[in-house]
Amino acid sequence: MITVSNLAIQFGKKPLFSDVNLKFTPGNCYGLIGANGAGKSTLLRIIAGELDPTRGGIQMEPGERLSVLKQNHYEFDECTVLDTVMMGHKEMWQLMQDKNALYCKEDFSEADGMLAAKMEDDFAAMGGWNAESDAAELLSGLGVKENFHNQLMKNITAKEKVRVLLAQALFGNPDNLLLDEPTNDLDLETVLWLENYLANFQNTVIVVSHDRHFLDNVCTDIVDIDFGKIRMFSGNYTFWYESSQLASRQQAVANKKAEEKRKELQEFISRFSANVAKSKQTTSRKKMLEKLKIEEIEPSTRRYPGIIFQPERLSGDKILNISNMSYSVEGKTLFNDVTFNIEKDDKVIFISKDNRAVTAFFQIISGEKEADTGEFEWGQTITTASLPMDNSEYFKKKISLMNWLAQFSSDTSDGYIRGYLGKMLFSGDDIEKNADVLSGGEKMRCMISRMMLQQPNMLILDHPTNHLDLESIQAFNNSMKNFPGQILMASHDHEFIRTTCNRVIELTPKGVIDKLMDFEEYLSDENIKAIREERYK
Repeated sequence: MITVSNLAIQFGKKPLFSDVNLKFTPGNCYGLIGANGAGKSTLLRIIAGELDPTRGGIQMEPGERLSVLKQNHYEFDECTVLDTVMMGHKEMWQLMQDKNALYCKEDFSEADGMLAAKMEDDFAAMGGWNAESDAAELLSGLGVKENFHNQLMKNITAKEKVRVLLAQALFGNPDNLLLDEPTNDLDLETVLWLENYLANFQNTVIVVSHDRHFLDNVCTDIVDIDFGKIRMFSGNYTFWYESSQLASRQQAVANKKAEEKRKELQEFISRFSANVAKSKQTTSRKKMLEKLKIEEIEPSTRRYPGIIFQPERLSGDKILNISNMSYSVEGKTLFNDVTFNIEKDDKVIFISKDNRAVTAFFQIISGEKEADTGEFEWGQTITTASLPMDNSEYFKKKISLMNWLAQFSSDTSDGYIRGYLGKMLFSGDDIEKNADVLSGGEKMRCMISRMMLQQPNMLILDHPTNHLDLESIQAFNNSMKNFPGQILMASHDHEFIRTTCNRVIELTPKGVIDKLMDFEEYLSDENIKAIREERYK
């Protein structure tokens, strides 16, 4: 258990948050949310003991072990992958070293023998004899193949390092687990493995993530940092979001009677609880939402971007035809013999085991690259807008945001351009910022503004949630649910996919797998799994 008492932290004259009193108890997973800069990572660092608070403190029960997902990907470069994972249990790892050093003594005495016997007992009690096999099992679950286990960390890729450091954090069943963006750089199947692992984890977890599906499937509680305060709410992210939106709507209706408001909130809780009871994330450790006090539900002060796509015209019957397309890089085939048609109302998630395949495909149909073979043809009524995964080429000029967005509009009047920037939460001095110094999230919001200006009926989205905060992701997702045109998308955001797409197309070196079905069904279908395995051999 982790107890936070009268916690406050201040940088300079500005307090980040104050008077924080919380208890994080075993068997629960707490999703830590808040706008960018609210202090999510700061709170994790204080709990981890890496940063001293201005006031107050953190206590854990005597003898409890805390494990933290490391962010420095170079810290263990001279260690093997397997050793790096086992280092996650510091006490066990140190005992292993001390034990080995003792056995290497040339003048091994009777006293050394007695000490060695005690060490062996302690080592066995910690599960030390299963350490290597447990570490290997974690690595395999996270998609790190056995042939990497004895390699040095410096010799594996950045994406593999992320998985190894996650295995390190999970190793040894820690009493308290802190995870800051654990799903970054994980593919969807590995995220599902992690969701299942944490849903069955019996100790205390505190997690920061922008992945709403992940938060929904693992969290029993949401800890919200908002306007200098930190409050805890029962339920997962979707429950917090929908209840706060309901409370906001109620607040806007000033003349609504208190009893009517209470009844509406109670009906919402009952309805949501019934849905949760049927969902796969429910385990015996999940709290019953019926116990939630009505008074806990309050409107959020978050600001959500106004993402609204209004096609200038609806698409006709012919959308996009792809015929016998193939593409390779440096002799490696990314996809081959790709043939399909996009139909009206299609919202397609494109996937591949090599992420370069989908990005290359989107660049080909956008006219930025040429395929090795095959051709594509757009319908005459189709107008496209693209959101590339790498948008750096768009932000090299040192010009203001007003001038940047005006480049893409036939109407360059101040009011018109300011309106589109305002929808994406750029106002006041923000619009005078230079485009070349924007953060990743600000660049993505600018790119979305650019797309809205184009009034397309076809959207091509290459990982649209990258760099966005939860508020922007939620707003973007809500917009895509109601978009009247077609969408071609690649994403690691399971919730975005689940609520947007009705068709799955997988690009492989041996053709295309094309299914009109729900994405979760696609991933779990045993027949499709067999086909996928064969296509990548």
